[in-house]
Amino acid sequence: MARRRILVIEDDPAIRQVVVDALELEGYQPSEAGTFQDGLAAASRAELDLLLLDLVLPGGDGLALLAEVRLARPTLPVIILTARGEEDDRVEGLRLGADDYVVKPFGVKELLARVEAVLRRSAERPSDVDEVAIPAGTASLARAEVRFQDGERVELSAKEAEVLGYLVRRRGRVVSRSELLERVWRLPAHRVNTRTIDMLMARLREKLRDDAGEPRVIVTVRGKGYLFP
Repeated sequence: MARRRILVIEDDPAIRQVVVDALELEGYQPSEAGTFQDGLAAASRAELDLLLLDLVLPGGDGLALLAEVRLARPTLPVIILTARGEEDDRVEGLRLGADDYVVKPFGVKELLARVEAVLRRSAERPSDVDEVAIPAGTASLARAEVRFQDGERVELSAKEAEVLGYLVRRRGRVVSRSELLERVWRLPAHRVNTRTIDMLMARLREKLRDDAGEPRVIVTVRGKGYLFP
């Protein structure tokens, strides 16, 4: 069985070495970086199963790195490692898509247990999708366009493609408006009028040739949210 690959981005060499050694002893395949730029480059290039990320890094902020990683690799599991214990930092990290949050100082056993739990949950996480079939053609999430069987091509906005991709990766599950606001718009749900989502959905359905009266691509589940069936 292939060893799970874990990138440790931590500026403190001593802490980084302890974490790397513990992961190796547990049978994982760790790699490491100590700065914002090195960490971002490694997280963008390497094949990974999990990212362990410190928030305070030379050359940049860990939350900014997390935001960049989430744009490029939306399904990569992330655990934040930081000395920051304030609630605002925890909330911000989770809002940006972190799967767990460990405050320093932490015990190695606790960290390994959290790593195991996140990896176990990630096995059920939807994988990235570049294209998806729709009744009248194909939606390309990578190219942000819809190609119809009659030859017409329609361009999607970046946000329309992101919303469609989010629903597609959670196919068969109802996604609430608040979840879309927090995970796609990356804003607290209470700060944005849900009318914003309704208007985007109307435009997206029109571009997908999805009948608003009887939608087949993006279904509205009254009182709950949206569903890609």
